Amino acid sequence: MRMSSRVSVAVAATLCCMLAATAALAATTVEDSASAALHAAKAWAFPVFPPPRDPHVPKPKPDPHKVLHVTGSTVSYTQAQLDSMEDADWFPQDHAPAPQVVKTGRKPARPCAECHTVSGAGVPATATLDSLPKAYILEQIAAFRAGQRGVGGPETAHDMVEEARALTPADLQQAVDYFSGTSFVPRVHVVETASVPKTHWQYFVLVPDKGGAREPIGERIIETPANFNDYEYSDARVGYVAYVPPGSIARGAVIAAQGNGSAPSCESCHGAKLEGQTMPGIGVVPPLAGRSPTYIARELILFREGKRSDPAAAPMRAEVSQLTVPEMIDAAAYAASQKP
Repeated sequence: MRMSSRVSVAVAATLCCMLAATAALAATTVEDSASAALHAAKAWAFPVFPPPRDPHVPKPKPDPHKVLHVTGSTVSYTQAQLDSMEDADWFPQDHAPAPQVVKTGRKPARPCAECHTVSGAGVPATATLDSLPKAYILEQIAAFRAGQRGVGGPETAHDMVEEARALTPADLQQAVDYFSGTSFVPRVHVVETASVPKTHWQYFVLVPDKGGAREPIGERIIETPANFNDYEYSDARVGYVAYVPPGSIARGAVIAAQGNGSAPSCESCHGAKLEGQTMPGIGVVPPLAGRSPTYIARELILFREGKRSDPAAAPMRAEVSQLTVPEMIDAAAYAASQKP
């Protein structure tokens, strides 16, 4: 009996060890799978810098006298004029007169318009600043200055750390007052599809390959300008088409309204229409409705990886810890499809 008991105990102990090892292996496998999914998502969510120019290939010499236009604008510039300015202002009627730091910068600070366009509309690679609350913009600038944002993420965000530290208090206040007062106009059209044009990175945005070849969308968001020439000329009104997987918007609506598992709903903080709000104990929560789904998904990835580490980001870090990459895509697709 004693020998039998000892054998039983030994067998039970062995089984417990095996179960623990299996559970640990399963947890590791899940974590590895999640890390692989995040890494794969960066291929479409994180902008890529243009490759260095081949010194053996003659540099194109555009005609400096060529007159340039963008869709819907009565403004025109010569190629030489466009090359000499920090950023074109094709629709000055869309915004109030921009302060110097926005239009041309004040060294060592670069012009805000260089990345965010003169109206603040931004592009998928940068934040849309239109109508963001003053307190939220100031909070994010403080996070960049402290190295709690922009460090370890996409290279295109690294510039904001230096920019935030270079801004004088007066220039920062002028920029914040200006951008918080501009009107936000949604410029993205979200399209659910099983296949998308094959694309490549060009000038910090995904552009369809020549020839019109298509491929399965998989678990991606493919956001591309409706008119690349307008985009290249810094047209703040340029529209974008964001391709998302079939069913994304409906699935995202559920996450936005009901949450997912232990993750609270998006609406509980960002408001019923995802237009943002101020919450006791949290502060200013930014608007999401109608904004770039690529940008939203990229920020969710950065929250998940702990690369937005300021105290105000704590609720979002907890939120995305419960979301898979496909669920991030769904939430971003739904938010972008909504009209504020």
